[in-house]
Amino acid sequence: MGFQTFSSPYDWSRIDRYRRIASAVPGGVADLSVGSPVDPVPDSVQDALARSADGKDAHGYPATIGSPVLRQALKDWFRSERGVDLDSCGASLLPTVGSKEAVSLMASLLHLGEGDVVVQPAVSYPTYAIGTQLSGARVVTVDDPADVESWVSIPGVRAIWVNSPSNPTGAVLDAEDLAAIVRAARSIGAVVLSDECYALLTWTPEGPAGKPAPCILDPEVCQGSADGLICLYSLSKQSNMAGYRSAFMAGDPNLLGPMTTYRKQIGMIISGPVQAAMVAALADRQEVRIQRDRYFRRLSILVDALRSFGYQATLPQGGLYLWVRSLGGDCWEDMETLASLGILPSPGEFYGDSSHLRFSTTVSDAVMDQVADRLGS
Repeated sequence: MGFQTFSSPYDWSRIDRYRRIASAVPGGVADLSVGSPVDPVPDSVQDALARSADGKDAHGYPATIGSPVLRQALKDWFRSERGVDLDSCGASLLPTVGSKEAVSLMASLLHLGEGDVVVQPAVSYPTYAIGTQLSGARVVTVDDPADVESWVSIPGVRAIWVNSPSNPTGAVLDAEDLAAIVRAARSIGAVVLSDECYALLTWTPEGPAGKPAPCILDPEVCQGSADGLICLYSLSKQSNMAGYRSAFMAGDPNLLGPMTTYRKQIGMIISGPVQAAMVAALADRQEVRIQRDRYFRRLSILVDALRSFGYQATLPQGGLYLWVRSLGGDCWEDMETLASLGILPSPGEFYGDSSHLRFSTTVSDAVMDQVADRLGS
């Protein structure tokens, strides 16, 4: 039958009017809507890309499962940064062309369809729902997937989306919550899909937490087995590689194995030079720390600025967004007000709650200082 139709309020053309208003303000628009990185790609990554531009995996077809060097780099990264030994829990690996295509194709690659249910947070990244709709399966939203009683008895549940730290709320699930989700999902034969793209971006009031958000493949969470679990991750934010389309999945080989076969046939393969760049990015921990400091600094400035304007803004547990309740009770009213100041957030309706706004910190320090000035901070 092919892809099914989908419906979503997630349409960036809907904010074009507010962008035009903000752009007319002296100094131009301060665009805090889309979470697209603006900081430099680390030199180590650029050098690796250049060195491999004429390599074997540039001339010929690279492996769908990733080069041996990339696969080892991913294992090393999981062990050192996430506290996870992929071999010990029996997990396999699969690079993806960015995380968005992995998310949007997930339900289809799991062969879900009519009669199947995919559970997701009510406030969440819109592509979870879009991907489920494309497969023909049904979306069921819950306030908190960690409240397993809210979904475990629903007929037809085949998969559960978890996102920690959350886009847009910044909420982080602890290991106990994740373990409860895993137990409940396994009890009904469902798959847990854990989007962990912001896992290294966790915060305390004093600075970066230094400890990542728990991983679904952590031994305390998965009980030493990757059965029924898929972890998704991206280098877009921590290494500013959104344009490189560099991401990966780790988890149950019985799930990733068939996905690999399909992806090979349709050409969903990361280019050889980008695989080399990923290896460099995974190894360059210092650049990740530098980027983490940038985001914390911008988040702190934005929290203070929004508070000075009257918003009840607080530092998130993780991620690079501020999720705040609108002053007027409706996100579109606040979009109008903020646009008149030259500031463009994204409307909470995109993420499932029209009473909120999402502010991204993927802007330069100069732009963030401009936002603070405009809000009167």
